Amino acid sequence: AGGRPRATAGRPADEEVSSDSETEGLFLGRRRREAAEEEVEETPQEKKLRLAKQYLEELRQLEEERAEEEEELEPADLIGDRLKEDVLEQKGRLQRLVAKDVQAPDPARIRVLRGHQLPVTCLVISPDDRFIFSASKDGSLIKCKWEVDSGKRLCVVPGGKKGTEERHMGHASQVLCMAISSDGKYLATGDRNKLIMIWDAATCKRLHIFTGHRDAVSGLSFRKGTHQLYSASHDRCVKVWDVAENAYVETLMGHQDIITGLDSLSRECCVTAGGRDGTVRLWKIPEESQLVFSGHQGSIDCIQLINEEHMVSGADDGSLALWGLTKKKPLVLARQAHGEQDAQGLQQPYWISAVAALRNSDLLATGSHSGSVKLWKCGEGFRKLEHLLDIPLVGFVNSLKFSATGDFLVAGIGQEHRLGRWWRLKEAKNSICIIPLKQKTTASSPESPGSS
Repeated sequence: AGGRPRATAGRPADEEVSSDSETEGLFLGRRRREAAEEEVEETPQEKKLRLAKQYLEELRQLEEERAEEEEELEPADLIGDRLKEDVLEQKGRLQRLVAKDVQAPDPARIRVLRGHQLPVTCLVISPDDRFIFSASKDGSLIKCKWEVDSGKRLCVVPGGKKGTEERHMGHASQVLCMAISSDGKYLATGDRNKLIMIWDAATCKRLHIFTGHRDAVSGLSFRKGTHQLYSASHDRCVKVWDVAENAYVETLMGHQDIITGLDSLSRECCVTAGGRDGTVRLWKIPEESQLVFSGHQGSIDCIQLINEEHMVSGADDGSLALWGLTKKKPLVLARQAHGEQDAQGLQQPYWISAVAALRNSDLLATGSHSGSVKLWKCGEGFRKLEHLLDIPLVGFVNSLKFSATGDFLVAGIGQEHRLGRWWRLKEAKNSICIIPLKQKTTASSPESPGSS
């Protein structure tokens, strides 16, 4: 149907899956999904009811298992509490107020992990906070185990030469982005040579290669709770893949410049940063629509969702923006968030090269090449942005990720920016920095609804 290849039961592992099609356009693959639904003869209402029953049953089993271990609350109470939390999270109103309790870390406790020969470009933390995966301009992929006293390297997949992808297990060009599924099963990596590779996160064995993008793959994100993968590229397209079925699903188009970043949560949508087209976009896949946001003056280089209703982005004009998904303009815009630099006699703002959000909280982190990572507090209603503290780090901060618990922050450092070679900081070390985040001894604030 429409030239869109699908997985078959007999498809071997590591076979290339392509999205190439002469009829590619906005939201391709819709007819296949509708045809499948017609075959099942299930109305939307029946589908919602079936999924709701399935979800409740899964919750009941999960909470009964927890109750057996803890024996503190009745299963019904646990299910009710979990449902309330899920509703708040879906509405973007679940907000952990943790920023006010964060203290500056002791520099001596920051762990520096070496191993990449060239600048680190991207990293992810496993959902259980036990492992860190990182990648580099040298094409290598490293899996580390996070331990309090050491960062043990468990697996190293070296980069290879261009054209050797079939014979060589790893990437043969610069890796620009990566993502891990919320169950920790699959790892996805994207490179400058248009390829997406899917890995078994536990063994670092390559499972599939996805092709179809016509330029560098610059953003990847798994939809939370699923094996649906979103990818973004310098070809200005977003593609949707079903990793479990080893299949291409559809293509979305709309950006007028290269896409530099992408993120998603549990809803069937994703957000993208459009580089010099000056827009952030929200792609609503079931509705076949997109929302366009604008506010930055420079190239938008990084983006992340804070919760289901708010996001943060950074640009090369030095600005940091907080967005609500119901407003087309930023709720807050902090200009020159990392200050200014003297570039060839001209005062230029430091580029914002990485942003991170502790999910469903009021804590943000930003990176540049200004000599520090900055932590920020989101004010009530995400309408204020307060600078908390600086963490000294030398080099280009090309990637930032909070652990799920918020106990530590991981930074990917390089001598160069992940997307180019405009500057080179010789004093920087290509490395992974694990920054423990200390909490004040006062009792932390309970989770509370924040204004959306």
